[in-house]
Amino acid sequence: MPSTIDRRDFDRRAFLRAAGASAAALGTVGALASCGSGNSGNSGQGSGGRTTLTWWDYFTLENFQPGMKALIEDIEAGVPGVRIDRRTFPFADLERQITLGAVSGDLPDLAIVDNVSMNSLGGSDLLADLTERVEEWGQADQYYEGPWAGCQVDGKTLGIPNTSNCLALYYNTGILRSANVKPPTTWDELAAAAQRLTSGNRFGLAMSAIRTEEGVFQFLPFLWQTGGDLDTFATDGATALAFLDDLVAKSSLSEQCVGWTQQDVNTRFVDGRAAMQINGPWQIPTLKKETDLEWSVVALPRDKAAATCLGGENWVVMASSEQQDKAWEVLKYTQRRSVLVPYLESFGNLPSRKDLADQGTWASDPALRLFLGQLSRARPRTYGPGYPDISQAVAEAEQAVLTGSAAPSAAARTAAGKIDEALERR
Repeated sequence: MPSTIDRRDFDRRAFLRAAGASAAALGTVGALASCGSGNSGNSGQGSGGRTTLTWWDYFTLENFQPGMKALIEDIEAGVPGVRIDRRTFPFADLERQITLGAVSGDLPDLAIVDNVSMNSLGGSDLLADLTERVEEWGQADQYYEGPWAGCQVDGKTLGIPNTSNCLALYYNTGILRSANVKPPTTWDELAAAAQRLTSGNRFGLAMSAIRTEEGVFQFLPFLWQTGGDLDTFATDGATALAFLDDLVAKSSLSEQCVGWTQQDVNTRFVDGRAAMQINGPWQIPTLKKETDLEWSVVALPRDKAAATCLGGENWVVMASSEQQDKAWEVLKYTQRRSVLVPYLESFGNLPSRKDLADQGTWASDPALRLFLGQLSRARPRTYGPGYPDISQAVAEAEQAVLTGSAAPSAAARTAAGKIDEALERR
């Protein structure tokens, strides 16, 4: 597992200048000012002496609402004197809205953010330092190392893991059995199995290589499995890119993967157009509805090292909040077993806490247990404020290679220059 990465202090004035430019371009500062926050006077003591806490998240899909509604009702009943005022944003907009809030002064008291957002938000002075509160709480050692490391910035605890997920390899057991192929455990076995399982309009493997963080999320395990990391991308990135390029060249992986989301990948697996797929545990509810589909899941095949990528969300408290004590009470309450287990089950997610491994559906479901077991090696994308540029460089390199416009070595060298420059901002 990676250790916490030290980061260069983020230039708050530059951050605010960038936020101001975004706000001016979007014309949204005025719109944001209408929402409640600790600074706008809409948060704080309400009627009956209750404290209203504003809360932002990006869980907009309908299937998330019952679980979120139940969680908020539980918090309001269990945390004395607290009322939650929740606001949702599309996934791609939440971090930007928080950035804009740095200018407008309209920020929530607490939020649930994607764990990769800690790279940019963590160095901006927007997040409250929870280090002393966590030390007094005494439960930091109950979390898996990867999720907990994703909340650490410059030696400070700036969040609490909310939910976690990672990637593994799904396979169609019927197709593999008919082809007399065993689930692969190494790169060589994966390449051989994918080629053998490719037939007609069915590819041996499906994965997302789309030019977004979604595709980068699926690529990074291949980089780490070489034994390297982003600071060795010129060599180890070339190795990972060459491996995937060879799969496409042999038609074991469709070149159309450069446009596939993870949902697109799962659709092809369900339809029988892919014998294996790389995906996360959030696909399990859909797969279980397919009664005619026989499937199972194993850890991602390894090269020199075993690795998977950590996904999920973190709870954060805003430094601007005048209700940090109450917000911290809420965060602690959400981590109670009686609260967290049903919440995670309703979302189809995994716990970030080791002490919940024997609780919930993941305790007995073989597929969920596989994913839960992989959390101990799931690596967070904690690379500092330059990570958005890193992600773009990696995505561009993968696209160039898999579309045949650049050789793996050339694409890796080009990306490495941009990556090294971004890493220097830590």
